[in-house]
Amino acid sequence: VQLVESGGGSVQTGGSLRLSCAASGSIFPINVMGWFRQTPGKQRDKVAVIVSTGRTEYADSVKGRFTISRNSGEDTVHLQMNNLKPEDTAVYYCTVPHSGTSYNRDFWGRGTQVTVSS
Repeated sequence: VQLVESGGGSVQTGGSLRLSCAASGSIFPINVMGWFRQTPGKQRDKVAVIVSTGRTEYADSVKGRFTISRNSGEDTVHLQMNNLKPEDTAVYYCTVPHSGTSYNRDFWGRGTQVTVSS
């Protein structure tokens, strides 16, 4: 499974960005997709996850500001990020977790940089 992210960039505090991730190559249905983020020297943390049923989960730090969505019938996921803060600066990774397909392993994109300046 290949995951390709797009949409990162640099914005000022309070600005918005929209990340997208397209998955390809899976022979199984992809039931779960999500976004993690990582800063240098720290672990990769979950930002948001969406299940094929439409259920979503968010990190407490982004609730009310970020929205994850998925195109119906497509293996594409988006992350709309509003009211961005400097602490949102990180490399954002798209993921299909091991629970999301029958491959029983995680898949990751290469990451896209998001930088929020004060």
